[in-house]
Amino acid sequence: MRIVLDILRRAHTDAAPYRQRIPFETEDAGATVAAALTAINAGGIPDEQGNPVEPVRWECSCLQKKCGACAMVIGGRPRLACDARLTEFAKKGSVTVEPLRKFPVIADLTVDRTVLFENLRRMTVWLTQDAPADEQTADAAYDASRCLQCGCCLEVCPNFCAGGEFAGAAAMIPAARLVTELPAAAQKPLREAYSRRFYAGCGKSLACRDVCPAGIETERLLVNSNAAAIWKRLLRRRKK
Repeated sequence: MRIVLDILRRAHTDAAPYRQRIPFETEDAGATVAAALTAINAGGIPDEQGNPVEPVRWECSCLQKKCGACAMVIGGRPRLACDARLTEFAKKGSVTVEPLRKFPVIADLTVDRTVLFENLRRMTVWLTQDAPADEQTADAAYDASRCLQCGCCLEVCPNFCAGGEFAGAAAMIPAARLVTELPAAAQKPLREAYSRRFYAGCGKSLACRDVCPAGIETERLLVNSNAAAIWKRLLRRRKK
């Protein structure tokens, strides 16, 4: 199998982007984009013009769909390089590989996703006291715990921009786990942050649902967290 990786490259943040087409050959039917990038960086593979290829900057860790580090735009779709098999693009003979567009580019396919963790900090998405397990919310809590914080959901979200007030599904999912489990007295700060930084900005396009590498049911979590953080609170106010 021969596939050309059409990579959008950039030497550093302020450098002009350029494309480099690098052919890659393998007999492994299960080879992924991550495997191709690893082989290219090992050296000895020239580009289509026969020029030597400088190592491609990209991030990886587990290469098993567990960490989310290798998120990038592959074939026009945000996904994990370790989960994008080259056989998917065999008929076309090439595949575009680009950095996530919603985050500042550091170099090549490496982007700065600091905003993901800043949004979690701004929403205080962590426990400050014990939260007893609840069998009724256990399934949703487990689903939320699988979030990789890869940023794929934000890449396709029409409402998210780095540095904006709207935090997107990457913040909603962890918040959904806590807002249903925290004691009522401890929920207020998180509910307020959820309302301001997610609920007020979500247009419910559900594009995030279709690209999540972990297969998280974002729609179900959205319904549950909206009910806990917004609707139940409004109903309680009306009853008073």
